[in-house]
This record gives sequence, structure tokens and C-alpha cells, in this order.
Amino acid sequence: MAWWWQRQGLGETAGDTAPAGVLARTGWARSVGGANPYLTLFARAGTSRADADAAVRALDIHELPAARGCTYVVPAEHFALALQVGRSAPEADLSVLAKLGVDRSEVDKLCEAVLDVVGDDPLDPAKLKDRLGDAVRNLGEAGRKRGQTTTLPSALGLLQAAGEIRRVPVNGRLDQQRYGYVRWSAPRTGVSDETARAALARLYFDWTGPASLAHFRWFSAFSAANAKAAIADLDLVDVGDGLLLPAALRDEYETFERPAAPSYSLLAGIDAFILLRRDHRSLLDDADVDLATPGDKPLTALADLPDHPIVDRGRIVGLWQYDAGEERVVWWSFRAPEDPDALRAAIARTEQYVRDQLGDARSFSLDSPKARAPRIEALKKAAGGPGRPRSR
Repeated sequence: MAWWWQRQGLGETAGDTAPAGVLARTGWARSVGGANPYLTLFARAGTSRADADAAVRALDIHELPAARGCTYVVPAEHFALALQVGRSAPEADLSVLAKLGVDRSEVDKLCEAVLDVVGDDPLDPAKLKDRLGDAVRNLGEAGRKRGQTTTLPSALGLLQAAGEIRRVPVNGRLDQQRYGYVRWSAPRTGVSDETARAALARLYFDWTGPASLAHFRWFSAFSAANAKAAIADLDLVDVGDGLLLPAALRDEYETFERPAAPSYSLLAGIDAFILLRRDHRSLLDDADVDLATPGDKPLTALADLPDHPIVDRGRIVGLWQYDAGEERVVWWSFRAPEDPDALRAAIARTEQYVRDQLGDARSFSLDSPKARAPRIEALKKAAGGPGRPRSR
């Protein structure tokens, strides 16, 4: 676990610390309108929100539909690959539209109409609908029940996946989901889909190896056949339990020693360290496997973490949330920390960053202080434990 941690750039900072360099080296940052992209960069390189936003404006990094069709913040050198491996995901929406009486030709015409009106100045969906007029069909109550109120979102999804438009955050921030759309001519890889899948696999195992084929399939959503083909020529070695590692890293992996001194990081719940394998159970100490979290089930009974994690040298050692009303991090440590002062210093750094630069640490766009209140109270009531929230 400590090896994964240092490969993820959570130990001593090394290499390019610009936002694009961090994401290229440690993995794309999942974005769902929450704080994860900012927390990802802050935890690895101390990146300010202003510097992250500047990288977005400069198109050094950008939020794109990528693996599984999910949105990630991706470095410029990976724009073409991210789009290619996620290109087919929006097609699923077309099957929903077909059941609502919308055929592909109608959507294709709408795509052409969108390209006619979108230019260099961002247009939000409301303005787009006004300009497109009758080209956008309202799908009524039947569409609402299927999550498709009009035909516009499907057209926008197809055009984004094709790299013909891109969406830009209205206020320049990554931790919200209000966008305008502009024309774009995205770069192309110039390679086949098979080669692109292999390129993604190479990145993946470099970011997070050793990992299993099942881990990679979850991240990529590739079929079993495509996943096996993608790793066939990567020179991966099995280091036990079906975990695969690039052969060039084997000696380094086998001689790596866990640092003696604690090193704490407060990450987002969907940080790449957690999400690339979506296997938080493997990041728990054996003594914590059956631990029941405050107000919830044992961690191993949950598909995902109920809160953001506190990590120490590759182990999840606690949980945290941000209390926006009190402007402080509320946290709970599974057991007495090895270095309480170091842990409190890490908490204080993150607290100051969230309070002064982000204002909140939402998990996703619809997250809110009110929605988080039960989790915050549960952590506060973890009474008597070493992670009892400190008083201000």
C-alpha cells in the first residue's frame, strides 16, 4: 500500500509539480462538480486554487468525458486519448431516446444545428435552447422519467465525446456544474481504438500498479476481451494475488520500504488513490477491516467510503468532512495516531486551504452542508476516540 501511495505522488513530491504534470504522472482527477480536482492537486503539489484555475483557462488541463464516459480533469497531453477511450459512452443515451420515439437522424440534425450556433463565446444550455428553437424536442413526462427532458443533452454529449465542442465552467471553477459550450477541434491520437486501449492500460498500471485486471476493467469499462488485449504487450508481471506491475518497476517495488515517519494526507473520497481500483478495503489495516464508521456500517460493507479519507503511507487511517458553518475540518481517526502533531498539522493545512480558497469540500455537485450534516454530526459524536474533533 505504501508503494501505491508513493506512486500516487503522496509521499515526497517529485517531478513536474505543474497541474498538468501532476495529473499526467499520478492519474486523471475524477470530476463530478466537487472538490476532488483541487484536493488532488493540493495533496500532491500544494497547488493553489488560483493556479489550478489558471491551468484550466490555459487549456493545460481540462474536464473531458473520458474512461467509462465519466468526466475527468485531464492533462493536455492526454486529451486525445481520453476522448477516444470514452467516445462510445454517449451512444447509450441514444437507445433511451429511441424508446421515446427519437431516431438517430433527428439527433444528428440537432448536432449540426448546435455546431452552427456555438462559437468562441460560451453558451449555456438555456441560451442554446433559445437559439436552436424547434430543433430541440421536449420529451415531456415520459422523458423526465427516463432522465431525458429534451434531446439537447444527448446531442451535447455526442459532440463533446467527438471533440467538436467543449464545455467551460461559467465562473472558471471546477467544483461546480454550471457550464457554457464553445466550439473546439480536439486533437486526435491518430491510432486505432485497439492501440488507444493499450495506451490507457500502460498509463493505468504506471499510475497505480500493481493492480488486477478486474481493477483495470472497472476503471476502463472495457470488455474482458478488450482488456486482455490491451495489456497483452505491456510486459506486466504478477507480483501475487493476480496483481500486475510493469516489469521495469519490479525491482523498485520489491525493494521499496515503507517510510518510518508518518506522512498524512487529507484526500477526497474519489481521489485517484482510492478510485483507480475502487477497492478501499485493500487500503485498510487488518485491524480496521471490520471497523464500524460513526453512524454507518463497517467500512468493508460499503461500496465506497462514506466520507473523505485521511491517509498515512498508503493506509486509510481516518475520515473527514468539512463543516462549512463552523469553517473547520471535522475528523475521526481509527486509532491513536503515531504522530498526533503531524496529523493535526496536515488537518490544519487542508482546513485553511478549503476555508480560504474553496469555501467548501463538496464530494459532488449536489452535495451541500445541509446534506452532509448527518455525516458531520456522526463524526463529531465519535466521542472518546483519538480523532475526536478538536475544539477551536
